[in-house]
Amino acid sequence: MTPKGMRRRAMLGALAATPLLPRAARAQAEWPNRPVRLIIPSAAGGAADFIGRTLGRFLEPHLRQPVVVDNRAGAGGVIGTEAAKQAAPDGYTFLISTNSTHAANEFLFRRLPYDPVRDYAHVGLLGTYPTIAVVPAEGPVNSIPALVAHAKANPGRVFYGYYSSSSQVPAALLKARAEIDVTGASYRNITQIVPDLISGQIQFAFLDALSAAPALQSGRVVPIAVSAARRTVQNPDLPTVAESIPGFVVEGWFGLTAPAGTPRPILDRMGTLLRDAVADPAVSAALVRQGLTPGFLPAAEMDRFLVADRERWRDWVRIAGIQPE
Repeated sequence: MTPKGMRRRAMLGALAATPLLPRAARAQAEWPNRPVRLIIPSAAGGAADFIGRTLGRFLEPHLRQPVVVDNRAGAGGVIGTEAAKQAAPDGYTFLISTNSTHAANEFLFRRLPYDPVRDYAHVGLLGTYPTIAVVPAEGPVNSIPALVAHAKANPGRVFYGYYSSSSQVPAALLKARAEIDVTGASYRNITQIVPDLISGQIQFAFLDALSAAPALQSGRVVPIAVSAARRTVQNPDLPTVAESIPGFVVEGWFGLTAPAGTPRPILDRMGTLLRDAVADPAVSAALVRQGLTPGFLPAAEMDRFLVADRERWRDWVRIAGIQPE
């Protein structure tokens, strides 16, 4: 081919490729132009569901598109998290990520169908929360020391409920630290635990504040401690477990995550909206009422937070003596 022909072919190739770049850039600039899906890796009625729906209501007027909540419960958050992994990374699927899905599960399951680091791009952290140790109101226990004493007086006859891979950790950690003989009962979701707790089929559980709220308000279930490092603003009179068992701290978190490969400009825009949501007085107040301590972290800081959090959950699972499923 002559030099002239080569130049002509190169020019034609460049002209053919040029429209592709504006189309890709235009697609991102026009995002979103259809509904955005928000996967909740748990059942309706729990904390993740409340947080996802609260965030969705804030996002809709800013995105000018509906935010469709998609509850994918089961397997300790694995089902919903895997669904997010398999979604197209086009900015139309996001996941309410949790300490279960992206920290604890790595040590509670022998094999995960997803890699919590490689398969996702994080948008940001919403905040952290403790769990609340709750017992039946008509039972013999009204504090952590009383629970420990009751368990030691009734070895093998005290049961606790858990509803996700990570929710078993506080009770199992209490079992190990206090050296008590108690047995865990697994439930599909948190809403199934409260009736058995009220009826006395199980004697205690560690629940998130939102899921425990209706039962606590009814007075049929009572809180005895929180698993946080210090007393919470929501329950300043409620002692921490650590006040009875030094060093006992287990805290969870909620964040927003997307499939790996989601365009960075979209992640950045969602990160800005997530920051604005956490700063919004109405949203922040709603989160606080449900037991969350709002605290936005952008993507890069969330990545660093998760490195440390995975190590925390590794230690908690090891100390609790939980064998991976």
